[in-house]
Amino acid sequence: MKTVAMDFSEPFHQALPYDDFLDRYASPQQRQRWDTFHDSITLTPEQQLLLQGFTRRQRVLCLAGTWCGDCVEQCPIFDHFQANNPLLDIRYQDRDHDPQLQQALEICGGARVPVVVFLSEEDLFVGRYGDRTLTKYRQMQAATTGPACPTGLGTGAELTIAVVQEWLDEFERIQLLLRTSPRLRKKHGD
Repeated sequence: MKTVAMDFSEPFHQALPYDDFLDRYASPQQRQRWDTFHDSITLTPEQQLLLQGFTRRQRVLCLAGTWCGDCVEQCPIFDHFQANNPLLDIRYQDRDHDPQLQQALEICGGARVPVVVFLSEEDLFVGRYGDRTLTKYRQMQAATTGPACPTGLGTGAELTIAVVQEWLDEFERIQLLLRTSPRLRKKHGD
């Protein structure tokens, strides 16, 4: 059976910028949690410089929930990324707002969040990532079943620093894919 890929263009353009998403979907208590975590994020000068060096427009659709603890601890990171480069256009959609999108982005048979879809400047699918980073999964696994390997896992601020870097690595991977695309290089003459 052939799988047909979903066109993410319409869901992307219907999704909301960060603050508008929170204004629409977050309760005051949820908004406080998001704001508190947002204020705790600091990108290093090297991370800021890397983001500022992105040269291709990169659209990102993030399926999220304002009630979701994993979203609270990851989506504000994306807002910091966007603040460092206007070529990053990141939009957010509530998981329960669009059942078709929710189903298309299921992970392991479940409606998980956050899940991001990376699109080109023409809204073509480039990749997807979520719902947690490897460091977070290692931390969860160690907490529930004991350490699988000696990873030196941190908690709190150490975990956040690692998660920021892992998300940045994924954003950079997509940027490099767009930057080295023969079709886009021809289009932009570079």
